[in-house]
Amino acid sequence: MLEGDQDNTDGLFPEPLDTPQMQSFAPLCSVFRRFLKSHDLKYTQERADILDAIIARDGAFEAEELLLDLRARAHDVSKATVYRTLRLLLDAGIITQSLFDAKQSHYELLYGREPRDCMVCMKTGRRIEFSSKELVLLRDRICRELGWQPIGHRFQIFAVSPRGEA
Repeated sequence: MLEGDQDNTDGLFPEPLDTPQMQSFAPLCSVFRRFLKSHDLKYTQERADILDAIIARDGAFEAEELLLDLRARAHDVSKATVYRTLRLLLDAGIITQSLFDAKQSHYELLYGREPRDCMVCMKTGRRIEFSSKELVLLRDRICRELGWQPIGHRFQIFAVSPRGEA
């Protein structure tokens, strides 16, 4: 049996759907609303716009890219609001943050998506995504042994690619 933190049964996260496809916006919106309410925060139009823009994206993104996307959609959202909302979405377990290099954080929708794991070359910054049934089975086994319900995961390998060795 693996050792782990104490059980978190605050009821903030609904049971995940059996389908590996992206969950609809409404359940994800509900997860975020419940999280905000539990922290005495409001679900504002700006936060809804940010969540909607993230759901529409595919793959990892930078905060600045998200801000440009929101402005292209004619949403008047400040840079500070984007960064604060990203922090809330991280805390809610809806997105994940990755550091592919020392310069910039990248974010990706986690909740309701198939796990997309990645390898990052430490010399070139090249990033490739892959999926592994073995990792999903390992994640599920670890969660089962600890009495947790898996929602998603993020696995990153930092290595040197063949291009980086030259």
